[in-house]
Amino acid sequence: MIVRTLEEIIGSEREVHAENGNWVSRRFVLGDDAAGFSFHETLIRAGTETHIWYKHHIEAVYCVGGEGEIEDLKSGAVHPIKDGTLYLLNNHDEHLLRGFSEMRLICAFNPPVTGREHHDADGAYAPHPQGAAWAALRSAG
Repeated sequence: MIVRTLEEIIGSEREVHAENGNWVSRRFVLGDDAAGFSFHETLIRAGTETHIWYKHHIEAVYCVGGEGEIEDLKSGAVHPIKDGTLYLLNNHDEHLLRGFSEMRLICAFNPPVTGREHHDADGAYAPHPQGAAWAALRSAG
């Protein structure tokens, strides 16, 4: 059994800050926990816009505080995000995430992240070490 508190994550290696200051991610469950997913609390700073395109991951995001919006760059659709809203990036959706006030998001990634990733120039995280096997399973199912 693994038990972690937010208090012990803040200031540790499991707290990752965006290089541009747009967000901070507190990573409760990571790939080395062998759960098959990772689980994070992410704070999106007010007044920010972040380009994200998880080409190698599926992410579910549930907002538990604050307000913002997500813009799907393929369709142009813009969706408001507020407490009680979930969005699922199930098609590796390239998007812009905007924080109007500080947003508190609870996120799950599949495959899991390792913990030290930062978005690359495309807004993606590097592929998971077992990404090819995972992608083959996803395609088959």
